[in-house]
Amino acid sequence: MTVSANIDDGADAALVASPPPFGAGVADLYQALLVPILFEPYALEMAIVAERSKPVSVLEVAAGTGALTRALRAKLDPAAEIVATDLSQAMIDVGAPSVTMSRTHWMHADAQDLPFAPLMFDLVVCQFGVMFFPDRPKAYGEAKRVLRSGGHFLFSTWDSLAANDFARCVDECLTDLFPSDPPDFLRRLPYSYFDSSPIKAEVSSAGFEAVSCERLELTSIAATAQDVATAFCRGTPLSGEIESRAPERMAEIVDEVAERVASRYGVRPCGSMSALVISGQAA
Repeated sequence: MTVSANIDDGADAALVASPPPFGAGVADLYQALLVPILFEPYALEMAIVAERSKPVSVLEVAAGTGALTRALRAKLDPAAEIVATDLSQAMIDVGAPSVTMSRTHWMHADAQDLPFAPLMFDLVVCQFGVMFFPDRPKAYGEAKRVLRSGGHFLFSTWDSLAANDFARCVDECLTDLFPSDPPDFLRRLPYSYFDSSPIKAEVSSAGFEAVSCERLELTSIAATAQDVATAFCRGTPLSGEIESRAPERMAEIVDEVAERVASRYGVRPCGSMSALVISGQAA
């Protein structure tokens, strides 16, 4: 597969139209703290599922800093080609140096307007990215377009805040700190897309068959409560929401969130997390 030969020259315009929510400083903290706390455990499980179909050409969309990319590279056949894409150049800049093995490519791309020819891939995979797509049906249609007949679409999305201990704790603490105008990033985006029936309907409407949705519960462990608080408050777009409400108070707020996390989950916090894993097959 020659990736560069299939790039659409007009793709950059689409990328500019939808600015990514993760900037450079946020991406560094995301990789250092949030990835090991939340994303690596699921990446290992997703890679196991992905390997079952024995793909030889894989497109990852919304790859972030490469938690799933690294797991796929370790689990799949070394001959498999992986193209990891993200809308945020900051995320790519942090993630790409961590996966430099041959047959692994990184590209700036919008999942809603993929710069690839039809029928290029055996697997399109996305870990915890679909919640950020403004037009999910369009993104699902793009996944279907670039998949070969019989290819698989695999993605994960977070379950509700109620089912995810650390995220719920952070959200509740920030609501208490800002009762009149609480930062709502967690509820508004990453933990907002968890109703299995409409999810399956959207994927089916994009042309996928045998659509399944399974709940996967795992345990999240952090070295310290401070790591959890910093990961969420500084390593996600919550950072901007907090700073817009309380400039100069970020350190104090992170400390207060850390105290709440420690009081509930211990000095070496251990909490439950839950996600949905959705798969479908291209006709």
